[in-house]
Amino acid sequence: MGTASSPTSRLGGPSDMPFGKARGMVFPRVVLVGHGVLNDLGTTCRQFDFPAPGAVITGPRTAVLAGNRATEILNGDGFHATTVVAGEATEEEVARVAEVVRAAGARFLIGAGGGSKIDITKVVADRLRIPFVSLPTSAAHDGISSPRASLHGSGGVTSQTAAVPVGVIADTELIVQAPFRLLASGCADVISNVTAILDWKLAVRLRNEEFSSTAATLSEYAAQEIIDHATAIKPNLEESIWIAIRPILVAGISMSVAGSSRPCSGSEHLFSHALDRVSAHPSLHGEQCGVGAIMMMYLHGGDWRRIKTALATIGAPTTARELGVTDEEVVRALQMAHAIRPDRYTILGDNGLSREAAERLATVTGVVG
Repeated sequence: MGTASSPTSRLGGPSDMPFGKARGMVFPRVVLVGHGVLNDLGTTCRQFDFPAPGAVITGPRTAVLAGNRATEILNGDGFHATTVVAGEATEEEVARVAEVVRAAGARFLIGAGGGSKIDITKVVADRLRIPFVSLPTSAAHDGISSPRASLHGSGGVTSQTAAVPVGVIADTELIVQAPFRLLASGCADVISNVTAILDWKLAVRLRNEEFSSTAATLSEYAAQEIIDHATAIKPNLEESIWIAIRPILVAGISMSVAGSSRPCSGSEHLFSHALDRVSAHPSLHGEQCGVGAIMMMYLHGGDWRRIKTALATIGAPTTARELGVTDEEVVRALQMAHAIRPDRYTILGDNGLSREAAERLATVTGVVG
C-alpha cells in the first residue's frame, strides 16, 4: 500500500499538513445466497483461480450435512481437496488444524459448518495467509462474513482479528435444516447492533473515538431489516433463511468497513462475554446479546420494549429463565461487564453498575423477576 497523500498535494501544491490516513477494507468478492448454491462451489473456486490442492474444514456433524459434499464437488473439479474435521474453537484446535492444513499443502480453505468451524477456518486462513470461502450450515451469529473470530480458552471467550472470506456460499436448503434456535440467535445478534451503535456514538462524543458513518449505517440497516421482518422469520421455512441471512451478512461486512467490531459489539456483547464467565450453563452468544440489548437500550433511554418484542416474535430469549441462566448470574454479569474490555467505552462507563443498579435494570426490563 502506498502512503496517503494530503488533499493539497493531490492538487499539485505543497502541504505542511498531510492528511495521514490510510485504511484497507477487505470484502467478500462473491456472495451466493439461495436454494442449492452449494453446487456452485467448484465454479466459484474456479472464478477465484484457486490453485490446487484445497482443504475443507468442517465438524463431525456438518461433515455429513455439507463438508463431505463440498470435498466431493472440489475433487470433481480437479482441486484435490481433503476434509479436515475440527473440534471446538480453541487456540489449541486452531494450531492443530493449521498443522494438518500445512502438511496437506492446501492453497485455499473452505469453512463448512457453523460459527465455530468458520471461526477456526478464518483464523487458520489468516495465519497461513491463504484465501478461504465461508460455507455456513447455520446462521447463529454475524461471523459468517466478518473479520473477527471467537476462540474459547481458560479465561473465557476471546475475540480476535481473522481473515475475511473471499466468498460466501449460503445455501438456504442446508441452513434451514439447522435447529431454528440457531437462526433466532443470529437474528438476536444482529438486532443487538442497535445498542452497539449507540455505544459507539457515545464513545465518539466522550472519548473522541474514530467513527465510520458508513459502517454504522450498514449495521443499523441490518438490525432494522431483522426487526421489520420479525413476523416472517419462522421455523422450518426456507424463506426465513433468505430474509435473515442477508442482514446477517451485511452486519459482518460493516465490521470490515469499520476496521473493528465496533459496529456490532458494544455493552450488550460485554454483558454476553461476562455471562459466559459467571454462568454455569451459558446460552448461545447471539441469544445473550439480544437480552443484553434489551437492558442496554434501557440505559440509553431508548425503546427497549421494541427490541424485546422483536426478539419474542422471532422466538429468541428475552429473560434469564429463557436463557437458562439464573437471576443472580445476570446481575453479576451486569456488574462485571464494563471490565471485560477496558479499551471499549460503552454506556456502562469506566466503573460499571453497582449491584443495586444492576438488579433494578434487570428487574425493570423484565429480564429477571
